[in-house]
Amino acid sequence: MYQVLYRKWRPKAFAEVTGQQHVTKTLLHELQSDRIAHAYLFTGSRGTGKTTCAKILAKAVNCLHPVNGDPCNQCEICTGIDDGSILDVVEIDAASNNGVDNIRDLREEATFTPTAAKYRVYIIDEVHMLSIGAFNALLKTLEEPPAHVIFILATTEVHKLPATILSRCQRFDFKRIAPEDMSKRLHYVAEQEGIDLTEDGALLIARIADGALRDALSLLDQCAGQGGTVDEQAVTSAAGLAGREHLFTLSKAVRTNDVPLALEVVDGLHNASRDMARVCEELINHYRHLMLIRSMEDASRYIVCSSQELDQLKEEASHYTMPAILHALSVLQRVLDHMPSVANRRVEMETALVRLCNPQLDGSNEALVRRMEKLENALRSGRLSSTQAQDPASSGGPEDPKETLKPEAEEKIPASPVLEKAPSPTPARKRAPSEEVEPVPLACWPEVLSELSQTAKPLHGVLDGSSAYEAGNRVLIDAPNPLAKILINEAEHRDALRQAIQNQTGRRYGLGPYRREEHPSGQDPIAALEKKLDALGIPMDKKS
Repeated sequence: MYQVLYRKWRPKAFAEVTGQQHVTKTLLHELQSDRIAHAYLFTGSRGTGKTTCAKILAKAVNCLHPVNGDPCNQCEICTGIDDGSILDVVEIDAASNNGVDNIRDLREEATFTPTAAKYRVYIIDEVHMLSIGAFNALLKTLEEPPAHVIFILATTEVHKLPATILSRCQRFDFKRIAPEDMSKRLHYVAEQEGIDLTEDGALLIARIADGALRDALSLLDQCAGQGGTVDEQAVTSAAGLAGREHLFTLSKAVRTNDVPLALEVVDGLHNASRDMARVCEELINHYRHLMLIRSMEDASRYIVCSSQELDQLKEEASHYTMPAILHALSVLQRVLDHMPSVANRRVEMETALVRLCNPQLDGSNEALVRRMEKLENALRSGRLSSTQAQDPASSGGPEDPKETLKPEAEEKIPASPVLEKAPSPTPARKRAPSEEVEPVPLACWPEVLSELSQTAKPLHGVLDGSSAYEAGNRVLIDAPNPLAKILINEAEHRDALRQAIQNQTGRRYGLGPYRREEHPSGQDPIAALEKKLDALGIPMDKKS
């Protein structure tokens, strides 16, 4: 019978274990110096060599002719452990033997001396699956086992183990195997098996395996079954990496605000019986790739894809800004978390895409930051189109003209008028009608900003470098950023600002602008914005 590669090429000596030198070196030294512990704990992700090292250790402590700590794999003990005829080495699957009775039987059996080997070794795989009662039953035996018993515990979720178990074991953490080390092992196995494996194919298999050599060997086995050369194209086909064009179509629809296209793609996937939760996961991973490409110079080692798809991702990322990517990740993650509790997952996915195509429909901070960024870019470049004016920080798409903000007359900060050049060098400051007393600086303004950094981060960002003045029953805001007035006109942020001021002063104030006596730049930036919007026929109280 054909034996799959990951079983056929399982290491039989510590030197053959790939990528875990920090573990194998320590174990070899303990074996050579005869400093064998009574309990070991091997932790790490799947396919990294935990069970393999446990079996090698079980043979090494019982081998009749050890070679520098490694088992000889030739004596009757080593061969008996390999073929299962030596009953002194017991491998237990804790996932199916996790009860108290199972551990009690093990504890009673451990009192008997070995029949053929020197030590009775218990390898308990997936030990985190044991019940609380089973852990308690194992505890005393694990603390003071008989001299002829060694426990080797293996788990992928070490955080689920009780502290009382952890403190009684010698712990070894297995790392994810680096793609370079995995590629070397794949080339060695392919050479021994007569498989034509290219360098690009080996590296792609290694990245797909995500640090698990067992998964890499299984994928190599699958690719070899197709016949011919195992290159990047063959690996892409075998691993199911092909056919992901719908992700690029969806991300293009989001950045171009093409709602019909996004809904059309979802309809096609639904008709093809694709699970919407899986589609959402794939789209999250797609935006993660875009985030990595935008965040670092070379993200290829962190992205599992073919070279052609990587070029596509780089092209797509060039059309995206980081706020838009983070907004997409935030919305999709919320939808994915909510999907298990809804009846129609398709509707959830469609709703998420509509929000992404129209950020003004999403009230989250990420959507607001995305819209603000668009407005800042427009102001910085001096270009302000009709669409941008109606929704200045979105990725595009005009806002419904009916959706206008109607703040309280008392709270709305009016636009500052354009100041004409006065003939006198020092014009007198005109006091607003609402200012009954001379404004004085608000001493607790830094504390107010500190509170806003927790309750309204976008507002805190645009108020950076601002100051505030108390004038009777009003607080006058002096903010150099022209976006501050727009944000304060938003009911959510206006209320957050009023509440922060009340928390610090104990009083309920109205809000207003602080008009400076002179503008060194020659023109008030808010007035410039108002002038552009007036030219377009858009009043300043639009929700933009």
